[in-house]
Amino acid sequence: MEILQYMQEHRIFRETFKKFLAKEIVPHIEEWEEAGIVPRWAWKKMGEQGFLGMSVPEAYGGPAVDFLYEVVVIEELARTNFTGLAARLHNTVVLPYLIEYGSEEQKKRYLPGCVSGDIITAIGMTEPNTGSDLAAIRTTAVADRDEIVLNGQKTFISNGINCDLIVLVARDPAVEDPHKAIDLYLVEAGTPGFEKGRNLKKIGWHSQDTAELFFAECRIPVTNRLGGKGTGFRKMMEMLQQERLVVAIGAQVMAEFMLENTIAYCRERKVFGRPISRFQNSQFEFAEMATEIEIGRTFLDKMIVEHMEGRDLTREMSMAKYWITDMAGRVADRCLQLHGGYGYCEEYPIARAWRDIRIMRIYAGSNEIMKVIIARTLGL
Repeated sequence: MEILQYMQEHRIFRETFKKFLAKEIVPHIEEWEEAGIVPRWAWKKMGEQGFLGMSVPEAYGGPAVDFLYEVVVIEELARTNFTGLAARLHNTVVLPYLIEYGSEEQKKRYLPGCVSGDIITAIGMTEPNTGSDLAAIRTTAVADRDEIVLNGQKTFISNGINCDLIVLVARDPAVEDPHKAIDLYLVEAGTPGFEKGRNLKKIGWHSQDTAELFFAECRIPVTNRLGGKGTGFRKMMEMLQQERLVVAIGAQVMAEFMLENTIAYCRERKVFGRPISRFQNSQFEFAEMATEIEIGRTFLDKMIVEHMEGRDLTREMSMAKYWITDMAGRVADRCLQLHGGYGYCEEYPIARAWRDIRIMRIYAGSNEIMKVIIARTLGL
């Protein structure tokens, strides 16, 4: 029985997107991996074809389709074995903040460009000394009449080089309660005092522009605050549920891709006169990985359904994020081992997949933080 009830419209959309990726994105992957960034024209084409801002209401240029369309985009991007085009961050992590909490003026100003691909978004949470502890954020936001003055630093910001608009997390130093001190602000690239640092070199995600961002006496209108004062921490807690689901979806599909790719390789590659796939050890490895992947898919699809129903899934999403990303990491390691020495060569897809899957256990809240959250829901 299929847990997710895809309609014919979803299936048509999936096929259309797969063809788009095969024509416009996949041929350029190696070039972009070398360059360390995806060119803006790729984002523009995504927008032109209707693959950006799909949950944006029609009044602001979007189609306002259901979350399954977002799932399709996340899954098919993951199946390309390419993480550089961070459309899932733009679509399902950043834009929901604007859609849910933005003022009418903010929505009219930014959302149409986010749909068309003219505006690329990022979210500025992580700082050099805070990691997953969002309550310890040090970037400050001080009111000065009708302006907010921002000072601080962010790091590991995906889309950091390409971004035109960032949802910035900052705190009012005059408020003692760390949870009530935090707010979210919209900051445009090019604002005086907002500087983009270097494009960080990483062991994986080579073409995903991940940057340091600096704010020094950066002044923005007070109207650039998202929602009421002191509500930023609550907003993040509400939105992180979907972000962790999105990470789990990507990790699940990457695990499925790695298994499929490795089975195909082991059917062709021969050792001692017979295919690797015919050895009992290989078959046991495949059987165990396939079982874990099936368990992950069943749990994940259930979470997607319940998320679409609007349920509070704080514990379950933390479970899905930690367990599925851990599982995908195990699959990556086992699949590379089955490739032997060739798995360590860049010409084989498993090499990039093995590198790229590792960060998923860290971002969107490290898996250790996920376990802390789960333990707290158990009353511990």
